[in-house]
Amino acid sequence: MAVDPICKMEVNEQETKWFSKYKGKNYYFCAPGCKKQFEEDPEKYADKD
Repeated sequence: MAVDPICKMEVNEQETKWFSKYKGKNYYFCAPGCKKQFEEDPEKYADKD
C-alpha cells in the first residue's frame, strides 16, 4: 500500500487509476482531485530525500 501524499489515505498501487511520476518516483492517489493538486505543486508534496 502507498499513502496518498495529499490526503494521507492508503492507496493500493495495483488498483488505483491515479498516479503521477515525479523525479523518478511514482506517487499514488485516491482520487483525481488529489492527483491534480499534487501536479499543480509537486515539490510541496513530494518526498524530501
